[in-house]
Amino acid sequence: ALGEVMYGASFIEWFGEEVKHAYGDMLPSPLKNSRMMVTKQPVGVVGIITPYNFPNAMITRKVGAALAAGCTVVVRPAHETPFSALALCELAERAGIPRGVINMVTAESTTPSVGLELTTNPAIRKVSFTGSTAVGKLLMGQASTTMKKISMELGGNAPFIVFQDADLDVAAEQLLACKFRNSGQTCVCANRIYVHESIYDAFVAKFTALVKDRLKIGHGLSDGVNFGPIITERGLDKVVAQLDRAVKGGAKVVLGGKRVEGLAPGWFFEPTILTGVNDSAPMACEETFGPLCPIFSFASEEEVVKRANSVDVGLAGYFFSRDVGRIFRVAEELQVGMVGVNTGIISTEVAPFGGVKESGVGREGSRYGLEEYLNIKYINLAF
Repeated sequence: ALGEVMYGASFIEWFGEEVKHAYGDMLPSPLKNSRMMVTKQPVGVVGIITPYNFPNAMITRKVGAALAAGCTVVVRPAHETPFSALALCELAERAGIPRGVINMVTAESTTPSVGLELTTNPAIRKVSFTGSTAVGKLLMGQASTTMKKISMELGGNAPFIVFQDADLDVAAEQLLACKFRNSGQTCVCANRIYVHESIYDAFVAKFTALVKDRLKIGHGLSDGVNFGPIITERGLDKVVAQLDRAVKGGAKVVLGGKRVEGLAPGWFFEPTILTGVNDSAPMACEETFGPLCPIFSFASEEEVVKRANSVDVGLAGYFFSRDVGRIFRVAEELQVGMVGVNTGIISTEVAPFGGVKESGVGREGSRYGLEEYLNIKYINLAF
């Protein structure tokens, strides 16, 4: 939680500097008596809808860019985590941002109607959403009625590939961080782990020992705890259903696999490692958003790239190799918006965040994130 607050603050700092970098252009004119200019102007009022898993940073990543571009915002935070959003409003007021620039609308039972208003009201000229692909498609359709500019950061199903020439210690450490941060509840968490058949058993043993040694489940304010709950009962039910389907299909639970009792209130589930998962199992085809770690084997680079690209989404992907040629080949062949090579942590305010295929449109963070909140205007001055 402390790290998430610092991560959120980094976007405010970054976009505070980007205010100075909304550059225009002078175009070479084909005519002697004209000058051609390109300027950038704020798109207008922005409707923002954010998820629960980063209740601070998902707001600052969007609002920071909007303010830097000169836009005002109306934010609908996730109903599971409204307090971080309200705290940000208080901090913004203390920092001197005028009332009415950042507007917050909390909702639970009225969430669909608030979303409909944000996406169809003509006063709002852009919608930025982070969440599931299904909801993103719905909001995108609604926003099309007034041709709003949109940014959609949607679901992922990140492959995590360990080639035979990888440093297994590094790969295991990075998988621990990438798979189990936030109890597996991030859109860029490793979802499908592919390990070359020649090192498969060694890697599974190494990673299993690491998870046993490093992760302690419990409430976040308890000493030594570094692995918390799933946020909702619905999320836990999805994890249990995916696990049951995989086991019925022949998968073996190497570690974990059970709900943790006695830690109520909360929905706690053990960090779980599986082998022998079929490619048709739900956890191989759908985003899990929980602490299930299926480890598949593969035989060749061509095979694993094809399997990695076999899903409809393409947010993040990771792979581990020390072969320079392979690094460039695979990085370019993976159908994702972000690639981690020999690292499982890719999120930073200075780099563009976003996906391809059904993982959305647009980018957040970085200098590219500012462009999402600006309109380009061409001016032809004749004399």
